Amino acid sequence: MENNQHTTKNDFVFTLKSTRLDENYHPSSKTRLTTNFANLARGANRQQNLRNALTMINNRFNALAHVDNPKGDRYRIELEIMTVTMSIDNNNGIDNLPLIEVLKTNIFDRQTGQHIDGVAGNNFSSYVRDYDFSILLTEYNKNKSSFSVPENFGDLHGKLYQCFVSSATYKEHFKMSPIICLSVSSNKTYTRTEYQHPVLGFEYQQDQYSLTDEYFSKMGLKVRFFMPPNSVAPMAFYHSGDLLTDYTDLGLISSIATMETFQKIYRPEIYNANSVAGQIYQPSLKHEDYSLTRVEYDRVERSRLAVEQGKYAEEHFIKPHKNVLEQWAANFAL
Repeated sequence: MENNQHTTKNDFVFTLKSTRLDENYHPSSKTRLTTNFANLARGANRQQNLRNALTMINNRFNALAHVDNPKGDRYRIELEIMTVTMSIDNNNGIDNLPLIEVLKTNIFDRQTGQHIDGVAGNNFSSYVRDYDFSILLTEYNKNKSSFSVPENFGDLHGKLYQCFVSSATYKEHFKMSPIICLSVSSNKTYTRTEYQHPVLGFEYQQDQYSLTDEYFSKMGLKVRFFMPPNSVAPMAFYHSGDLLTDYTDLGLISSIATMETFQKIYRPEIYNANSVAGQIYQPSLKHEDYSLTRVEYDRVERSRLAVEQGKYAEEHFIKPHKNVLEQWAANFAL
């Protein structure tokens, strides 16, 4: 386990801790329990859940990384949970507050005995995002006839994310910028284009931007939609820079294998459907022609915990440090 601290030019101190995600993983008391891997790691079947999920990831990775891999067993994915906390060193009480948690992929090549860097950003989770979507949006729209978002919605979260990604802490541990891979939106329509990437597959375009797209744009991220080979639905790839040239093929494959596995587990209606998305595709969580994985996942509990953890962020971060955070955000510049 690593524990590294750096101060940014904005006086934030980021602490990064690494925990291996394997079949023996137990969530710590500081892990967001809405995080998908933490959800799998609880209950009577926790070890089998994790073992099955990791097997799915490895099998999918080897299927995509098929060059010089005739038996489909050349590579093994090793996952690290990267937990980021933040403090600010001006004696105002912000000390080791949980900020972000992601999975980083590491690729072991059995043929060469080498370890290869994968991609960070998988299963991106954030207490502040829980607050924004589960608390702030709900309160703002209470008793309103039509849905809208508050002014400056997502600004603080976006600046905190960019501050971390541009920090010495991030650069010390990661060679590539994150890819945050999410499910496509069930209230948008996607159209397949003629462009096909050898790893990412067919590109899709959506009919309009979603609230998530706007929120992630404040994190400095753009989005493109691809359906990888032998997948049944496109996924949303949020990234900075150039998605097609900034990453190695194995890096992209590591992100696809990891996130498609989790999508199959907690969005089986879309990602484990028994039919493939057509040229024009509208995903639906009401779709009934799908298969279940051998991994137990409590989607209802996850939604409930998102609200609880949004309240935690409000009580321990947003409210008590409102003035400091607003002043910092107003002065923040990359």
